Amino acid sequence: MILVVVISCGKSLPEISGVDLTSWKKDHQGCNGVRKSMEEALQTQKNKLLGLSEMEIIELLGRPDENELFKRNQKFYHYFLEPSASCAEPTQDPLKLIIRFNAMGLAKEVALEH
Repeated sequence: MILVVVISCGKSLPEISGVDLTSWKKDHQGCNGVRKSMEEALQTQKNKLLGLSEMEIIELLGRPDENELFKRNQKFYHYFLEPSASCAEPTQDPLKLIIRFNAMGLAKEVALEH
């Protein structure tokens, strides 16, 4: 009985208006240019990702295109909005969504950067 109560109290994932998450997940490394069309929506709503756990981010946005381990158990997830170096026609210095996780595994900072 207690398990049912705990599960039902879990928070739901945020909705990011203007971002088609199915198309987002299919545009791995930003190679198809689909993610780029969602840049403005992400820029205005990126704070909705703050405080989410790594697993919640993966559930929402899919596996990151790149991840980086940093000192003090910090981690960075990178999602390319423009074609990365691994695409057939890469962009020089591609735009990417970068999510920094703290040592507790929660999104601490979200930015769009080249």
